[in-house]
Amino acid sequence: MAIVKDNVLLSLVRGTLGNQLTIYERNGQIIMAKKRGPSTKKPTQKQLEARYRMQVAAAYAKQMLKDPELKAYYKSKAGVGQNAWNMAIKDAYNSPEVQGIRFEDTTVVVHAKDEFRIAEVEVQVLDAAGVLLERGKAVLGRNGVDWYYRVAVLPPGGLVRVVAVDLPGNETVREVRLE
Repeated sequence: MAIVKDNVLLSLVRGTLGNQLTIYERNGQIIMAKKRGPSTKKPTQKQLEARYRMQVAAAYAKQMLKDPELKAYYKSKAGVGQNAWNMAIKDAYNSPEVQGIRFEDTTVVVHAKDEFRIAEVEVQVLDAAGVLLERGKAVLGRNGVDWYYRVAVLPPGGLVRVVAVDLPGNETVREVRLE
């Protein structure tokens, strides 16, 4: 690989030359490299899974970038050498994190984060037998990471299940057993 500087001819050329060299631009620099061929090895299971995840992420990005508002949002998150497409794919790859669940009287406080944006947090309250007593959407607090949900009752021995969902629809579920 070579980085080309101050060459008038190569500053205008992009693509592959004679199945030997590839000339492309990345981050404002012109790069000339040996042309890579397709791999002759059979892909591993992890590679096949990664390819599938990329297909799903690309399909998501294609749909999301049709919305001008979301496209502008992802573009605002892009750094140097990145674009809205890269950010949408990155968002589809990563699920949100539920970092903590705490109780303040009859309010469940969920501390949830995502590199981009969490779309919603749902809280479910189950009794000791696993019967769903209550469910509802939490409300985002002022700090932008804590979500609040007021419950009618927290049954002893029961369970509080929290489901955090980001813009692409990735879900993270976390449960806390009540004492």
